[in-house]
Amino acid sequence: MRWREEFGPRFTIIVDTEEEFDWSASFARAGHAVTAMSALPEAAGRFRDMGAALNMVVDYPVIADPAAVDCLHAVVSDGRSEVGTQLHPWVNPPFDEPLTHPNSFAGNLPAQTEAAKLDALTRAIANAMGRAPRLYRAGRYGLGPNTFALLGERGYRIDSSMRARYDYSAEAGPDFRAIGNDAFWTGAGGTILEVPFSTVFTGRLRGSGPMIDRVAARVPRGRGLLSRTGMVSRVSLTPEGMPLAEAREAVRVALGEGLRLLNFAFHSPSLVPGHTPYVRDASDLKRFWTWWDLILGDLARAGVDYATLDDILAGAAPSLA
Repeated sequence: MRWREEFGPRFTIIVDTEEEFDWSASFARAGHAVTAMSALPEAAGRFRDMGAALNMVVDYPVIADPAAVDCLHAVVSDGRSEVGTQLHPWVNPPFDEPLTHPNSFAGNLPAQTEAAKLDALTRAIANAMGRAPRLYRAGRYGLGPNTFALLGERGYRIDSSMRARYDYSAEAGPDFRAIGNDAFWTGAGGTILEVPFSTVFTGRLRGSGPMIDRVAARVPRGRGLLSRTGMVSRVSLTPEGMPLAEAREAVRVALGEGLRLLNFAFHSPSLVPGHTPYVRDASDLKRFWTWWDLILGDLARAGVDYATLDDILAGAAPSLA
């Protein structure tokens, strides 16, 4: 898809807004809290002061909790942030499927089951927020063969379930190694705009990054060796597990290569220490915010503004489908 000329280089932020759980444990239907949601309004204020807003893709435990919904309303009161949908099948009714690892990817479910879960979550969000969601991200990036048809039938306009250059097939999930960072139209009639979660190759051999990364993935510690020697690094635009220096270089490379929309992400429980592997204590949280301060400062100095969902849809050239 070609962006309209007036769109310019822009960035957006999608927050996986979800319950707290043990990332090393098996999937469980119940026993999850959403206490970290209380930190979201203050965090949104910090992003607002840095010229950004938040697109919060929420799952069922969040939208079912009244206090969490109050936090969402506080954030969207800025007029720029928005609530979208994130489907975690294992905590999203109806619970008709076995609780298995493959079924944690919604796209692996039978179409009828995936549809029923999507309907339950979409209705809950619309009822709680007063408007139907139009942005979708499958939990665990779990797109499947029926997902786009289901989204189109329910009026969704933007999907961000594809994590560029990542492969989850070893876990029974999708393979996005062939997906780059450029947005494109998809779905029946080209009505859904796919905005992949941005992943940038940096280093001296970045031009061959996708090919080299496939080889490195088959070698123990191959990716780490290539990164340490400055040959190739695969960098997602997130403070979670991505060092600041590498992320700043990835932003520079992405803008230099002409990427028109940089798509950043993080998980909402990372706003409070102890809920994710990325923010375990106060020092990790300080690094989290330093990452954003410097990255967003770099973008501001480069003249790259934040894009709301309205901005994205207005800037997208029409589908030719």
